[in-house]
Amino acid sequence: MAVSSRHVSSTSRIRHPGRTAPLVVPVPCPRGRLRGGGAGAGAASGPRPSEPLTLPAPHGPWRPARGPGLRRRGGARDAGGGSMAGGGKRRPRGAAGPAGEQSEKNGAVKKRRSSQADIPDSLCQEAETCYQLRLPEDFYQFWKFCEKLDPEKPSDALVSSVGLKLVGPYDILAGKHKKAKSTDVNFNLHWRFFYDPPEFQTVLVGDSRTQYHMGYFRDVPDELPVWVGANEAKKGCVISQVGDNVFAAVKLFLSKKLKEVADKKKNAVLRDIDEKLTRTAKELGYSLEQKTLKMKQRDKKVVTKAFHGAGLVVPVDKNDVGYRELPETNANLKKICKAIVDAPTDEERVKAFAPIQEMLTFVQFANDECDYGMGYELGMDLFCYGSHYFHKTVGQLLPLAYTLLKRNLFAEIIEQHLGSRREEDLDQLEP
Repeated sequence: MAVSSRHVSSTSRIRHPGRTAPLVVPVPCPRGRLRGGGAGAGAASGPRPSEPLTLPAPHGPWRPARGPGLRRRGGARDAGGGSMAGGGKRRPRGAAGPAGEQSEKNGAVKKRRSSQADIPDSLCQEAETCYQLRLPEDFYQFWKFCEKLDPEKPSDALVSSVGLKLVGPYDILAGKHKKAKSTDVNFNLHWRFFYDPPEFQTVLVGDSRTQYHMGYFRDVPDELPVWVGANEAKKGCVISQVGDNVFAAVKLFLSKKLKEVADKKKNAVLRDIDEKLTRTAKELGYSLEQKTLKMKQRDKKVVTKAFHGAGLVVPVDKNDVGYRELPETNANLKKICKAIVDAPTDEERVKAFAPIQEMLTFVQFANDECDYGMGYELGMDLFCYGSHYFHKTVGQLLPLAYTLLKRNLFAEIIEQHLGSRREEDLDQLEP
């Protein structure tokens, strides 16, 4: 595999069993120059990774593509008709615009209406400092709503009736963190379920049998959430959109619950809460739609759905630099992952890993040409598949992708999650 020197800003030499010479792989280029090494307008700016991506050597030659629309390495062509290294192809122009602003950025966000929510600013600041994330106004307003339902224990206001408990950053408002055994609590892992990507922040938990939970989903850590999502960790990695605020998410949950509950007394309690919630949301001006215009606008910026279905958003400039597709469909990639996990022996598993190793090489080319979304997608898909066999590869791909995308907090979260990824005992504040 020939690598043009103009694409390689520096190199990493990796020894691989069976090779007498080290494999030379390209290291991601700093943004600010067009592919081909020249500087010019249209190239986005971005950081240079502190360390190169360590890649295993591919096993054997590249094989023919295994699905419709897939291409050999170098087979895809960019908008200008030139061949692109890395086997992927660029997103067609106009299919999804640049990331732009998902919501109001923290630096320019309007002043939080703390006086309306009637929560001490010091407490709000403590909650946001613990998570290093800005929390939207509906988060605080929902706390006040639950305080009216149960002034003594707002976190449990919906437990007996609706089956939902306020957790995560709500634990800070409840003062639970002051009663924790450990003084060194890792809030990045507090109520972080097995399949939760760094973009997801849990605020409500439901049925423990399915590990149902709701949380805010952010594309960028220094911006407000784009919507509220829900996941059942015992069933898989899929994240469903349930509204653009907590009121809408709980309203949808209540609507489904009302259809399931046959008992008249329980149904009457649910209807009463539903009416109060609806009235409060309307008074505060929150939409109760499951899919708002803002959410639809964000969908247009999604470059790929990924295994979790929530979609990934990366900056794509006017020259379509920022993302290129993987050379495998989601269905084919899942088959490859299954073959690796189900391999009867380590030797068979190494062979089954060959397509992944090939894609890692493609990611290296993509990073070198500033298409950081490719490694982001592959890393997220392997994380969502859930097997420990992929943790090392995910640990190579996602922290680097987040760093290149200037989402450093997400890089920190995924590294910590991979180091302590578990299915139970998720409450870091358990006394």
